[in-house]
Amino acid sequence: MSASGPAQSTDERAQLRALVVDDERPLVGIIASYLEREGFEVAAAYDGNAAVEAARAERPDVIVLDLMLPGIDGIEACRQIRGFSDAYIIMLTAKAEELDKIVGLSTGADDYLTKPFSPGELVARIRAMLRRPRTSTSDNTPRRFGSLEIDSLAREVTLATEPVALTRLEFDLLDTLSAEPRVAFSRRQLLEHVWGPTWFGDDHVVDVHIANLRRKLGDDPNAPRYVRTVRGVGYRMGDGT
Repeated sequence: MSASGPAQSTDERAQLRALVVDDERPLVGIIASYLEREGFEVAAAYDGNAAVEAARAERPDVIVLDLMLPGIDGIEACRQIRGFSDAYIIMLTAKAEELDKIVGLSTGADDYLTKPFSPGELVARIRAMLRRPRTSTSDNTPRRFGSLEIDSLAREVTLATEPVALTRLEFDLLDTLSAEPRVAFSRRQLLEHVWGPTWFGDDHVVDVHIANLRRKLGDDPNAPRYVRTVRGVGYRMGDGT
């Protein structure tokens, strides 16, 4: 359900789109008003099933998604949305336990906020994600690490010639590590490279996305072939053996 308003011109339809999903309608209205003031075209949904339908129909650039929803919950909605959309997703949760945050991110969410939160902080997080630079390299040749191939220009990853579906953040993490395979990146360096220098938050989010990336690459975290842990520093690229 899109926010009401006058018919939009072609230029206006090209603006950034956001989908806000929460069963607390007043909160949806507050978030939508903040985003609209920032120039977003905003759609809303109030349950998990409607969230998936709206994400498919509206093709948003960013989705604000509550964890606890009627119908399917936010975790399942996020998992389904990730099947067809690479929109940035911020998960909202009323529970502060780390497990809830990890579970939310493991479905493909890019960031999380715990209620209560400042709508201004939410908007700042969204703007930081949208501003973050895409990783790039002057070497256009696909990189190979054992049976893993990373094509930076096409933004494609294959493992034993089979395509691997990664989120934007997961690809950018792998792209950053593989571009300089001898470099051990700290969590803070990865945040600056992938999330951008204006991103703020704890570096725990890097570990969660690395865990997701390893899972999709079939990498054993105790003996990883592709994304290796450098104890006391962070992560570096392995040779695939």
